[in-house]
Amino acid sequence: MENRKSFPTFGIRDKLGYLFGDFGNDFTFILSTMVLMKFYTDVVGVTPGAVGTIMMVARFVDAFTDVTMGRICDRSRQKKTGKFKPWILKMAVPVAGASFLMYQTFVADFSPVLKIVYLFVTYILWGSVFYTSINIPYGSMASAISSDPGDRQSLSTYRTMGGMLAGAIIGIGLPVIAYEKIEGREVIVGEKVTILAGIFSVLAVVCYLLCYKLVTERVQIEMPKNSVRNNSVSQMLVNSLKNRALVSIIAASVVMLLAQLTMQNMAAYVFPDYYNNATAQSVSTVSMMGGMIVAATLSKPLVRRFGKAEVSAVSNIFAAAVCFAIFILRPQNVWVYIALQSLCWLGLGMFSMVNWALITDVIDYSEIKNGIREDGSVYAIYSFARKLGQALAAGLSGWLLTAIGYNENAAASGEQQTENVLEGIFNISTLVPAVGFALLGIVMWFWYPLHKKQVEENVRILEDKRK
Repeated sequence: MENRKSFPTFGIRDKLGYLFGDFGNDFTFILSTMVLMKFYTDVVGVTPGAVGTIMMVARFVDAFTDVTMGRICDRSRQKKTGKFKPWILKMAVPVAGASFLMYQTFVADFSPVLKIVYLFVTYILWGSVFYTSINIPYGSMASAISSDPGDRQSLSTYRTMGGMLAGAIIGIGLPVIAYEKIEGREVIVGEKVTILAGIFSVLAVVCYLLCYKLVTERVQIEMPKNSVRNNSVSQMLVNSLKNRALVSIIAASVVMLLAQLTMQNMAAYVFPDYYNNATAQSVSTVSMMGGMIVAATLSKPLVRRFGKAEVSAVSNIFAAAVCFAIFILRPQNVWVYIALQSLCWLGLGMFSMVNWALITDVIDYSEIKNGIREDGSVYAIYSFARKLGQALAAGLSGWLLTAIGYNENAAASGEQQTENVLEGIFNISTLVPAVGFALLGIVMWFWYPLHKKQVEENVRILEDKRK
């Protein structure tokens, strides 16, 4: 139950602390989505198909590590600082250090097989072990900070803003610093990526420590003795498959990440290769940030009036329409492309702002449906599904780049890709997100059951239960 007398009232400290948590997460996560494939294709010399496959295989490993970490969280004893916060303190340095290991230029001198082995081991260590060990407790912690739906919506917004700030720093700084002109072509410089990765790792640790310091876990659910232990993993998975809200939000998140991460992955190819303007990628990040800020401003009043699911559905149908329009118009001016793409980020931003509040609604719904509250386990399943979306985006981007004939050797020497490859890069960067956004809107409107009235009813049921 929530002990309001023992803890300070929910407020700006919690919001800023939760913001810093995702700020820290995304100093390593967004860096991997923006530059890891480019680093290994153009600096290390691994084919994009191989990089994408490694990323996808690693995410399947998360099927075990995510769920295991969720169960560990649910079985953890309530400590003075909370159930989830201690993990943030323990894992801050390991996750940052593992991220730094992925961006080492000496790997380029390895044999082809050893390059792939090094990438696989360091990527698993970072993503499937340490990132999981900090991200699952961090995400689960939202429902322990406050039980109020409005507070949780604020946490979701601040979390998204934290990730957006990290994305802005990386997205603006990396293209400007890490690229150089070689024979008229924009080429990535591996040594600069390594230095930036080290800087971002240090910043990640600082952000995690601020999260630990500022956030208060004030919701303590009194569970029946041994209830979590008696509910086996197999029973938990059976309950999950029967949980329409969880299954549908998983589907929505997978297609959302497929769209979002394809846009981010392909930005490393669209701007330096198709438009021959790596600096424009920094401007694109500013534009994305602008769209997200507008979304943050509009999301709370729109959600209050219409509901999270309803706002998510409509905004992403809009984003899909914009992506299709970009594909058809094929703007040759990079600034027109950026202006149109910013409208996509506005549509996606609406879902991003409510995304983390949606999963707390699902956790409430699961408690009502199954009679047991499993914040960590439900969030772990959700997190694993999101990682599948990340894997599909990475794998699909890599496979499609290989399919259109992308030449990683030409990229390393500063030679231009063929015209067919350039057109293929543009097609991937617009059509894949368009399909993903459209599917997301359909799922949230027709399949996801927790629309506004149902969420309000669930909150009332749980409040009565805990009186």
